[in-house]
Amino acid sequence: MNEQTIIDVVIPAYRPGAEFRELLKRLSRQTRPVRRIIVMNTRTETDVQALLADCPKAELHELDKNEFDHGGTRDAGARLSDADYLLFLTQDAIPADEYLVERLAAAFTEPRIRAAYARQLARPDCRELERFTRVFNYPEESRVKTAADLPELGIKTFFCSNVCALYERETYVNLGGFIKKTIFNEDMIYAGGLIKAGYAIAYAADARVIHSHNYSGIEQFHRNFDLAVSQADHPEIFDGVASEGEGIRLVKKTAAHCLQIGKPWLIVTLVWQSGWKFLGYRMGKRYRKLPRWLVLGCTMNRAYWK
Repeated sequence: MNEQTIIDVVIPAYRPGAEFRELLKRLSRQTRPVRRIIVMNTRTETDVQALLADCPKAELHELDKNEFDHGGTRDAGARLSDADYLLFLTQDAIPADEYLVERLAAAFTEPRIRAAYARQLARPDCRELERFTRVFNYPEESRVKTAADLPELGIKTFFCSNVCALYERETYVNLGGFIKKTIFNEDMIYAGGLIKAGYAIAYAADARVIHSHNYSGIEQFHRNFDLAVSQADHPEIFDGVASEGEGIRLVKKTAAHCLQIGKPWLIVTLVWQSGWKFLGYRMGKRYRKLPRWLVLGCTMNRAYWK
């Protein structure tokens, strides 16, 4: 990727606030400039235009709440761009420094790499279990993933988080982009198709954003239910790809970490949260066998089922 390569940014937004303003400020200070920042905002009472006032590269595109879709909204933003590369961010992903875009771009070291994603660092208020999960999912070592890694990595081969990920646009368009209607997990669905088409994904550990959440056990249940629904809906991507083993490995590593830091009582919370995750995942995989009222009680995205 040379210096003339054009990069546009796409950010879905819903009631953005101070974090979003900080994101825009840090994007404007990048050593590798972006051309446009396309904000796909779901209409609310929030004055988003005021948040964009100090960012001349930002442009606002609004949609109604019933029009939002995790895949479709991002794809609509992508279709507004003719750039060479598309950088997708969530509104709460804060660039850790001024080198984020430069280092993501530098991850395209070989022609087969058509996507790269950044390392996620925990926020200062992040709880210990989630902080370790960040370290587990986003290690210090960069890596390039291809279909050859499926026996070793399983479903993690398809991991390419849209919290912060850069995509080569021509390939994105040729492969159909993000699925237009999905409950969740549009990034992994696209990444799976990318890998199956013979391309590669780069994990750029030196490109960093600050992003984490302190989810409760119930919130983890809802998230994992929707994650599993997305996998059940796309057998062409996920069938035959090992998935649950990675979750078990995370639990074991986290338990060992709790003992290592002298906080064994956190294992109780770990078991509680892991149980909710597992239950949500198993129910989501079998959602077609569940009554509609139960599905609506399990999902975090009720609008998807309308």
